[in-house]
Amino acid sequence: MRVCKVIGHVVTTAKHPILAGRTILVVSGLEGRNDPTVPMQLAIDGVGAGIGSQVMVSESGIAGGQVTGVKAPAVRSVIVGIID
Repeated sequence: MRVCKVIGHVVTTAKHPILAGRTILVVSGLEGRNDPTVPMQLAIDGVGAGIGSQVMVSESGIAGGQVTGVKAPAVRSVIVGIID
């Protein structure tokens, strides 16, 4: 589980059928706060997060599948909580 900040969203013209109707967001880890060496990643939104939100990202397929209902190896990172 990682704490990240949502920095953008992804708009696609086509995606795997498993991801149909799912929102894909761009998140960045908060370890270095504004540190360009901290990698960005894509995560499926399971809780309705928005740009600027601090979120918990699970990189476990089991936890992500329970939150989103998607049980597939195609989903690696899932936003499972919003931090107030």
